[in-house]
Amino acid sequence: MSAAATQAALEHWSALIEGLLDPVWLVDAATLHIVTANTAAGSLLGTDAWSLRGRAAADLSATAEDIVFWNEVAAGLTDAILSDTVVRRFDGAIVPVTRRVSRLGSDDVLLVTLRDLSAQRKAEDELETRLAELRATLESSADGILVTDLGGTIRNFNRRFATLWGLPEELLTQRDDRAVQDWMRRSVVSQGGDDYTRRLNAIMDAALLQTTDVLTLHSGKVIERVTLPQCSRGQPIGRVFSFRDISEKLAAKRRIEELSHTDALTGLPNRRLLADRVEFALAMAQRNGQPFALMVLNLDRFKHVNDTLGMGLGDRVLLEVTDRIKSCLRNVDTVARQGGDEFVLLVHQADAAGAEATARRVLDAMARPFTLDEQSFTVTCSIGVALCPTDGDTLDELMRRADAAMHRVKDAGRASFRFHQAQTDEAPRSHMQIDHAMRQALVSGLFRLHYQPQINLRTGAVVGAEALIRWRDPVLGDVSPGEFIPVAEESGFIIAIGDWVLSQAVRQAAAWRANGVAMPVSINVSALQFQQPDFPERVARELKAANLPPQLLELELTESILIHDAQDALHRLQALATLGVQLAIDDFGTGYSSLGYLKRFPIHRLKIDRSFVNHLPGDAGDVAIVNAIIQLGRAMNLRVIAEGVETEPQRQFLLDAGCDEFQGFLYAPALDSPSFESRVGVATPPSSPVRLIVK
Repeated sequence: MSAAATQAALEHWSALIEGLLDPVWLVDAATLHIVTANTAAGSLLGTDAWSLRGRAAADLSATAEDIVFWNEVAAGLTDAILSDTVVRRFDGAIVPVTRRVSRLGSDDVLLVTLRDLSAQRKAEDELETRLAELRATLESSADGILVTDLGGTIRNFNRRFATLWGLPEELLTQRDDRAVQDWMRRSVVSQGGDDYTRRLNAIMDAALLQTTDVLTLHSGKVIERVTLPQCSRGQPIGRVFSFRDISEKLAAKRRIEELSHTDALTGLPNRRLLADRVEFALAMAQRNGQPFALMVLNLDRFKHVNDTLGMGLGDRVLLEVTDRIKSCLRNVDTVARQGGDEFVLLVHQADAAGAEATARRVLDAMARPFTLDEQSFTVTCSIGVALCPTDGDTLDELMRRADAAMHRVKDAGRASFRFHQAQTDEAPRSHMQIDHAMRQALVSGLFRLHYQPQINLRTGAVVGAEALIRWRDPVLGDVSPGEFIPVAEESGFIIAIGDWVLSQAVRQAAAWRANGVAMPVSINVSALQFQQPDFPERVARELKAANLPPQLLELELTESILIHDAQDALHRLQALATLGVQLAIDDFGTGYSSLGYLKRFPIHRLKIDRSFVNHLPGDAGDVAIVNAIIQLGRAMNLRVIAEGVETEPQRQFLLDAGCDEFQGFLYAPALDSPSFESRVGVATPPSSPVRLIVK
């Protein structure tokens, strides 16, 4: 072809390719140089179309493969290609393109057309990123996710789904939908027929149905399945199944339910569950007349077990006690733990004979020695029995009466059983009633002190008075000290009562002294009050406030106080003796007496308990004890006083035996202060002490 013809052809092709939207350039097949290019090609490569003319085609290549291609074209090996590749812009940037190279007819011209793939690649990258994020989201879910189309074909799932269902790895790699569905069906515990398949078909048949159900697997897992429709443009295209393992949640719920009804240590029913079973027994008793027994069982001195062996071994003892009690009951009966070392037994269809037989079986079982960690010991129990309907027709009534009977067993020596007896087990007033009333009595000023004269046996003169507390309540009437003092000691309120007695008695003694009557006064002080660290300081403050000389105050202590903590008691007694207060031992001979302690304590007087005086002079044993106490007092240079003297033979015996003083109904009962003053009539020597009895 002539040069003119060639030029004309190029101009023709240039005009033609300029009208194309895609980048195009023409390459001389002989020289492999660009002879012309359209504007789109210049824009793609970041230059103008004219600048491309005359450039080697290989200069625009960005890969080694492209250079090899153009070399093959130059060698005549190929002159056509269609591939995805990249080209280098003039600014150095790489552009992805689809490239086609073809020869134009018989002309020695190669047509190179390009399609810019940048936007497509960007969209693909964004789609890939989103798919990766979606996959990461699925994998990070705590739930197992399974996505299917409307026909049940699996479209997606996460690893948690495979783990929950225990899917084998080969099923995951094979992508065998039917095998996966069959595995799931066989993994579910059937509830009759092919229940799993029936439920799944019902779900799949309702495209927009949202369901929640629970599946139990043979592996022991309990799985909650939530099914949601998957929609696109408002139309259902599949279903999303979410699986959550709720095994631990259900186990925790069951455990909470168990703990709300059972004892944590023994697993026995607690009071709540016991109440339900007693209510059922009561209903049966009312409907069918079936009696039953309720027993309260308390271990004897179990605190000693804990103190000696430790709490851990104590718990093991309670577990064995539980087993022994259960072995004595029928399957229909119930043993519940109330807490600590107390158990309650519900024995169905049991009259008095049946209840007694059960109680004896339990006592026999408990009588067997316990052996733990090579240590052998015995733990006995006390049992109180109440019968329904004889002793009550409510749980509270039966519990209260069985508990009262159990405490009667404790008082009688333990290790036995007792039926409720209305005449003895029903206390006229409850501890709670007395505790509340006595607190109000102290605030309202209902307590008062009476004084019993103390007489010199040789002269007949009144040498002192014992202050005794009295209480008349507007609701309860007269309440004896023997009834409310134990309640006060148990609750600790005895400290407040003792402080009041101390203050009132010291003030009364000071008032008598101011009127010329120096009268000794004896005041009962509890062990708990004496054990208060500041007790000597309290005594000193009251003496100072009343301006009463300390030597007029005598403290009478029971032996139990002295031996409870002998060293601590000695320190307090020495502080009181230093203060100038007189000291005595009350109820001497009724407790554990240690002559070693007695010799160390700064004691001035011994008081013979009324239990040794009651049968004088006829009881040889009491005669011997009283004579021994009097001789001991003389040997240790202590004065001796006897209480509870009610007859002239008692007084005469004490006088002949060498006792120093006495008090009792023979001379006078405890009197209020005006009656006491009227009865005594004269003042005693100012050297006589005021005696504070510490019990």
